[in-house]
Amino acid sequence: MRVLIADDSEVIVQRLMALLAHVRGVEVVDQVGTVEETREAVRRLRPDAVILDMQMPGGSGIDVLESMKKDRLISTVIVLTNHPYAPYRKKCLQVGAKFFLDKSSEFEKVGEVLQGLIRDADREAERDSRDQEDV
Repeated sequence: MRVLIADDSEVIVQRLMALLAHVRGVEVVDQVGTVEETREAVRRLRPDAVILDMQMPGGSGIDVLESMKKDRLISTVIVLTNHPYAPYRKKCLQVGAKFFLDKSSEFEKVGEVLQGLIRDADREAERDSRDQEDV
């Protein structure tokens, strides 16, 4: 699973890199720190998943989600934020985020979410393979 990290905090990026190093099947394809860099990286790299901060230089994670939706760029987005307020959660999920996690209390769940996504993708690939054999 190809993952893009979009966060302007070097400490958070380092923690994510350490966490994801232990998740089998994850490849971090890039790390960016601004809204514009995130938009460009999503267009260029087409990652399977994006770990997205809510507040970054140049705008917000919501801005990124809205542009991804407009441009029909499909990635599983995990919003990881220090701003876990209900209105932000609702808006992020409305515009395309699949997960909304609090950095202070749910940081470790990022690895669990990615492991679940990889498991689901593996199951789907197995199912597709079996379907092809039946044809």
